[in-house]
Amino acid sequence: MASHFDGLLNDDMPLTDADFSAEGKLADLQDPPNTGGFELVGRMIQPQSQIHMTHIWITELDEPLLWVSEHVHDYDEVLTWTGSDPQNPKDLGAEIYIDIEGERRHITTSGSIYIPAGVKHCPLGLIKVWRPFTFSALSLASTYKART
Repeated sequence: MASHFDGLLNDDMPLTDADFSAEGKLADLQDPPNTGGFELVGRMIQPQSQIHMTHIWITELDEPLLWVSEHVHDYDEVLTWTGSDPQNPKDLGAEIYIDIEGERRHITTSGSIYIPAGVKHCPLGLIKVWRPFTFSALSLASTYKART
């Protein structure tokens, strides 16, 4: 039975097809283990969507890894990282870093960062991951696009 809500629910979570030119292989960088970039919200499943959101699991990692190089967007973005310990959800289970306009932040707790359009951000790197955590990027645009 057809509904006027068809196309709004994403129960498939496809691997995203975004142009991640500032990260991973496209930027001559290594992807962290077990990343896949599922699209939670976006035009692949929800064609009317005006936002794009990915969801990634980052697993244990003993060696530091540069993941995303410096870039900028023409839209606002929110990055979130959430630990997986239900007894202590604020503990990220990892140490990561991100630069915003050249200022480095070291992160060990669950949290988020709002990045206004036009603000240079990254590199983003993983120093050590001793327990899996999730990472999501919410783009306030229908598709992800970065400029280096």
